[in-house]
Amino acid sequence: MTALAPHPDRLFPADPAERDLARRLHAAVADAPIYSPHGHVPAAMLADDQPFPDPAALLITPDHYVTRMLHAVGVPLDALGLARGGVPSPASGRAIWRTLCEHWDAFLGTPVRFWFESEFSEVFGLAEQPSAANADALYDQLEATLASPEFRPRALFDRFRIAVLATTDDPADDLEAHARLAADPTFTGRVIPTFRADRYMHPDEAGWATRLRTLAERADVDTSSYAGLLEALRVRRAAFAAAGGTATDTGVVDAGSEPLEPAEASRIHRAALDGSLAAAEAVAYRRNMLYRLAEMAADDGLVMQLHPGVHRNHHRPTFDAYGPDTGHDLPAVGAFTEPLTPILRDFGTNPTFRLVLFTVDETTFSREIAPLAGFYPSVYAGAPWWFLDTPAAILRYRRAVTDSAGFTKTSGFIDDTRAFCSIPARHDMSRRVDASFLASLVVTHQLAEEDAFTIARRLVDDIPRTTFRLG
Repeated sequence: MTALAPHPDRLFPADPAERDLARRLHAAVADAPIYSPHGHVPAAMLADDQPFPDPAALLITPDHYVTRMLHAVGVPLDALGLARGGVPSPASGRAIWRTLCEHWDAFLGTPVRFWFESEFSEVFGLAEQPSAANADALYDQLEATLASPEFRPRALFDRFRIAVLATTDDPADDLEAHARLAADPTFTGRVIPTFRADRYMHPDEAGWATRLRTLAERADVDTSSYAGLLEALRVRRAAFAAAGGTATDTGVVDAGSEPLEPAEASRIHRAALDGSLAAAEAVAYRRNMLYRLAEMAADDGLVMQLHPGVHRNHHRPTFDAYGPDTGHDLPAVGAFTEPLTPILRDFGTNPTFRLVLFTVDETTFSREIAPLAGFYPSVYAGAPWWFLDTPAAILRYRRAVTDSAGFTKTSGFIDDTRAFCSIPARHDMSRRVDASFLASLVVTHQLAEEDAFTIARRLVDDIPRTTFRLG
């Protein structure tokens, strides 16, 4: 069997002098607490603190980074544990794990392989690379490990040195799990909600009216009118802030943000409810809602994260069978400078407003995002996200944004994951790449070594805390 032993110099430069400096920079931050201000780990997992059901349910099925690549080599999604048409998958955890092991080479050279190797070795203590031959033995080892108290969610939360973990939550969520965690004296961690209102911005989507009614019940505000919807969102934003939330998130197909007159927005709202909505009206309503969410952020101070430019649910048959977030969301061409003109015109210099811009189109890093962050006090360059949270792309990001925005107008690393046990590996990857980038600036005499160590520490500490107003 091939040994599983991640190299201590992985992702560091080849040049010996530069590599030595990168090692020392990384060592200075390797054990620093993790700030995770954007992710998808459910708060209930920590509130309930129940043992993880099996290795596959923890490591494979909920992670679309993993399932999409296995699907790409011909593995059906229901063979990976995803429910098809609402019917639970018949695949056992052991069978799902075997499938991963049989296709282990599919991940060679990818960040998923990097995360898995770090995770399997450093979190779970596996000593062999997965393969078809050792799949059952490794599964037995993982299953026994997960049964121990040291691998319950809260124990791992402490072991991972997570200082803050943000979840992503619908405005109509009751935040009950967050309340339980906050009231539990045995839990000393910090888990905070993030307000995500995407589902209320698209009046042309199926279920929009039903979602409005659910929100109305939670906020105790009538949402049958446009003004009522805005008020309900304000009420729930305040509830999220009271529960510890410091940020919102918005994922839209484009960053268009032209506001409508209230009367026109009200008319479109009524048309959506009575079934007479036109396609162009739906687009105008969505762009107006993006502006209104920015307007609310300028009022209440919740940090606005914007994730535009994704083709959601690209393969309709897969969406119909398995639902959203199943691996077939794909990058689109991005734009920020023109589409965000209304928001930045009205709020870009407002000291209360803060906007963190993310993209899956890395051409926008140097062309638009960094220059915007380099002028507007409110704008921050979000870390490489989703298809770009890879070693090569993180390095390209640093090279693209630093000239225009420096380091302090960036967000700090974003792990954006449902895969709880991969969080340390993802942050370590980012810290290694940043150490390499800083080392390159020192050896080319663009940065003093003392400043490089200062920046390395700030990138994992006060920069994410300040950007996301974490205190």
